Amino acid sequence: MDLEARSLQPNVKAVLLAKLREYKSDLNNLKSEHKRLASANSNQAARDDLLESGMADAMSVSANQRGRLMMSTERLNESSDRIKESRRTMRETEELGVSILQDLHQQRQSLLHANDTVFLLLKVPYRHHLLTGKFEGKDEKEINEERRKKEQVKEIKMLF
Repeated sequence: MDLEARSLQPNVKAVLLAKLREYKSDLNNLKSEHKRLASANSNQAARDDLLESGMADAMSVSANQRGRLMMSTERLNESSDRIKESRRTMRETEELGVSILQDLHQQRQSLLHANDTVFLLLKVPYRHHLLTGKFEGKDEKEINEERRKKEQVKEIKMLF
């Protein structure tokens, strides 16, 4: 185009050469714009590739974390179940212990009552006939006499 415009008449030649320079300038601007966009697109493509590989890594890490989280949750649930079972066993043991203590208390009361009854029967044998209808012991006068004698013996022993 440049050669053709130079071969024309001078008045047309100047106008055509000016337009040609303008077109060349526009062409150069468009080429640089194209390079810039192509460079941006290649950078974007590289960026997208990096992000995709990063996303794949993130997904892998996420799946790994999810697996660990599920295992931890499962262990936590198992521990909770063991604690519940332990508490149930503890309640049963406590109930059994309370029952045993109540039985022991009743037995103790029975033994104390029996002890009191035997003590009363041995201490005051003449009252035995009130319970049995028979009189097999000493009367109160004989018991008091024996006590008095025992006390005198103690006093004599203390003097020596």
